[in-house]
Amino acid sequence: CCAGQILPVGPVDAILGRNVTLNTLVDKPQYSFITWNFNDGKTQTHVATVGPAGLKVNTPYQGRVSINATNGYLTLRSLKAGDSGDYSINIISPDSTTETAEIQLRVLEPVSTVVIKSDLAEAIEHNSTVVLTCSATGSFLKFTWLNGATPIVTDGKRHTVKDEKTSSSLTIAGVLRSDLVGPIYCTAANNLETHRSAPFNLTVYYGPDEVTITPPNPPQYLRSGSNFNLSCSALSSPPATFSWYHGQQMMEIAGPVLTLEVIEKHGLGMQIEDYTCRAQNAKTQRTVPSSTVSFAVMKAISGATVTGPTATLIAGNSTANLSCQATVGTVTTRTWMKDGKPLSASSRLVFADNMSSVMITLLQKEDNGEYVCQLTNNINTEKASYKMVVNYGPEAAMVTGKTQVEVNEQVALTCSAASVPPANFTWKFNGTMTDVKTAEYGLSMAVYKDSGMYTCEAHNAVTGKTTTYTHTLSVKAEGTLDGLSDGAIAGIVIAVLVTLGAAIALIIYCRQKVPCSDTGTLQ
Repeated sequence: CCAGQILPVGPVDAILGRNVTLNTLVDKPQYSFITWNFNDGKTQTHVATVGPAGLKVNTPYQGRVSINATNGYLTLRSLKAGDSGDYSINIISPDSTTETAEIQLRVLEPVSTVVIKSDLAEAIEHNSTVVLTCSATGSFLKFTWLNGATPIVTDGKRHTVKDEKTSSSLTIAGVLRSDLVGPIYCTAANNLETHRSAPFNLTVYYGPDEVTITPPNPPQYLRSGSNFNLSCSALSSPPATFSWYHGQQMMEIAGPVLTLEVIEKHGLGMQIEDYTCRAQNAKTQRTVPSSTVSFAVMKAISGATVTGPTATLIAGNSTANLSCQATVGTVTTRTWMKDGKPLSASSRLVFADNMSSVMITLLQKEDNGEYVCQLTNNINTEKASYKMVVNYGPEAAMVTGKTQVEVNEQVALTCSAASVPPANFTWKFNGTMTDVKTAEYGLSMAVYKDSGMYTCEAHNAVTGKTTTYTHTLSVKAEGTLDGLSDGAIAGIVIAVLVTLGAAIALIIYCRQKVPCSDTGTLQ
């Protein structure tokens, strides 16, 4: 009869050394005998029979085999490799009819010793082809490759897999750093067991990738002695080594940082020049240059001074030369100011070609003032000043005050004359020197004899010049110089206003009462 009615569809897999039960599809069958036989493909061997007399086990199977008398299940214990084969069951009914079926048992070796090995100890990105081999012990093995927890998908080009009975080879052509970051795992499995290898890591050397120099755009001019440096970086495994170049010339410095101090010690930076960094990887044998940065090193200006004449300067006689210099730093431009305004060249004022000095000939009083020189380079600006004093005068003297006064009136005469240094003043009255040595000459109460000529003399002790001015004063009798007094003027104004008011009132009255004209007749 049909096997499917007695036994399930095989094969049945079991692990070596363990137990297995071959189930039947019958439930409490009516039988006289149930017999199990084994066929290894060469010889058929009786295993065991159960009947009215109980269980009878063939000698090779004694102690390892039992049959369930209710349903005919065959149990094999402590499985051996030789137990693999076909097992057949015969159910003999009381009426002597027989039902027969067969099922295959596969005794599998346990899955174990799953190990990954590489054909290379280390790999170079893009250049190396890596072959990883996963080996295992066990029966009917299937292999799976994982990168971390993600299955590795073969594409038939860069990633290929070749499976053998107890091993699997994963080939990665042109290996990338991302291919083996994993870790990599291999699983070996059959229908009953799955075992995973230990994590596997293979070093993939790469780089240097793009080399970055920082800052990428430094100032065109750097202040000498400042805390400036260039740093170089690049992704690389193993870490890259760095070298620095001035133009095309390799500098005697290694490392990722180039300081301004080192540049200056090498005597570099006097003009705008190029600097680059190169990253090298000893494993990949790659050298990659950075982009170029350009700059010059310049000392800041300091110690700015303006020097000028130390001798006494006299207008119309002296000449001045002003020089603008700095003790430290290269000066690129100089500009001159006088009293806060730009200083311009003229027939008397001439600048040197580099504006480092200015020559003023035949000094004039207008040349007095503060001269400021501004020194500039690409790093900073400094200022220095010089106070120019040009002695001149006195110019024409002038006396201000009344020319006529009345007796007992106070008199104040003031003398002035433009002069540097300020003039010294003396006064003469009618040609006779007085004791007054100030710019003001005063009389508290004038008398007749104070009439006369008052001469002011202004003298400059530096220029040696003197100017004079004579002022004539007349002392008059009291009241002779007055016009109407304030009281008289007020009285006249009041009288006029009263008269004018009376006239206006009269006119209004006449118009209201009677005609004021005596000509004509009323009609």
